[in-house]
Amino acid sequence: MDSAASPLLTDLYQLNMMQAYLDHGETQIAVFEFFVRTLPERRRFLLAAGLEQALDYLENLRFSAADIDWLKSTGRFKPNLLDYLRDFRFTGDVHAMPEGTAFFASEPILRVTAPMPQAQLVETRLINILHFQSLVAAKAARCLLAAPGKLLVDFGLRRAHGAEAGLMAARASYLAGFAGTATVLAGEKFGIPLYGTMAHSFIEAFDDEAAAFEAFARARPDGLTLLLDTYDTEAAARKVVALAPKLKASGITIRSVRLDSGDLTALAKSVRNILDQGGLGDVAIFASGGLDEDSLAALVQKNAPIDGYGVGTSLTTSADVPNVDCVYKLQEYAGVARRKRSEKKATWPGRKQVWRRLGADGRMEGDILALEDNAKPGEPLMAMVMQNGQRLQPAEPLAAIRERAKRALERLPEPLRRLAPEATYLVEIAPELEELAAAVDRRMQVQMAQSKEER
Repeated sequence: MDSAASPLLTDLYQLNMMQAYLDHGETQIAVFEFFVRTLPERRRFLLAAGLEQALDYLENLRFSAADIDWLKSTGRFKPNLLDYLRDFRFTGDVHAMPEGTAFFASEPILRVTAPMPQAQLVETRLINILHFQSLVAAKAARCLLAAPGKLLVDFGLRRAHGAEAGLMAARASYLAGFAGTATVLAGEKFGIPLYGTMAHSFIEAFDDEAAAFEAFARARPDGLTLLLDTYDTEAAARKVVALAPKLKASGITIRSVRLDSGDLTALAKSVRNILDQGGLGDVAIFASGGLDEDSLAALVQKNAPIDGYGVGTSLTTSADVPNVDCVYKLQEYAGVARRKRSEKKATWPGRKQVWRRLGADGRMEGDILALEDNAKPGEPLMAMVMQNGQRLQPAEPLAAIRERAKRALERLPEPLRRLAPEATYLVEIAPELEELAAAVDRRMQVQMAQSKEER
């Protein structure tokens, strides 16, 4: 079995709590919501991503006979839990924001309503899936906003934190608006366009750089991109100009050249001049090498004549902000609203909806976080996507998600589009939600006082 699909890919305490819930008969309906507590300075918005994988996980969650045998062998769990897991199926409901939706702190992007042991078990993997893809999608969105109109490609698999991370980063960056990825499996699995150039090692394997260019061109003529900076970048550009007529006579067109090091602005201007003077004005310049949204913005500001970029490590690892403070918290149990009150970690109770208001210009003006049944002005963002453990609709095409993400970025207020670190976005807490939180607090104070008297 794929380890990512194993039901044992969870925290031990989830199984411990399931055991305790079953022992004490706490199996009524629970409501959990996934949200981000606070946004870091360099993430003033996030993009919802990973819902498809989350639903796939819930729909296919099973414990095999081997899983049950191993759990039994640990001696940690009682027969009632092992029997429960043997026939386990997720039977709950899921509400969620569609992938590609911009969201902010305190706003749930997924809600699980299910019997308590089920809702508890899935916490770890749901956080794992939604957190990573949403984080990478937001990083990709920042790159797109920093370099509008440029072709951006995911180059990050080789330094991703594991195979699944590299694959999911390709998906998340593509749904955010990247043109494609270098990760071949993402092309097979998700239909994401594939981009690839050539390595320095290929050129180093030849004694003559021009001969290396020609050999590669004849081996891989489609979408041909030649790498210029193995030795002398400007000299390599001149070799490309000299080689182009010979290749053209064979029906081979050079699509682009790639720069991977050095002063990209200066080199791009020099290479552009060499190509233009050599009659290769239609050959694009593609750049890579440690790029992120800051370096992209700087290159754009300097008018570097670069048509596209490969963004790698900084994207796949979300290097500047490798995590955000996301959680999956109980909001209701057995029909009664619940909430956590820890300092700086308090939650809003109940089943919630996010209502988004747009201005006359079509830009986002603010959100209202309210109880699900209390309609507010604007567009509701959460919708039911799974009922009784079954999806309500087939998997959404990535093309549709990309279009939604595109609209989301277009609708961002201008300070957010500029990636201004001081940019803020209003998320208003509805008065009745504040009232419910106060009522929950009063109820808990009474119950704690009664418990103290009884002791």
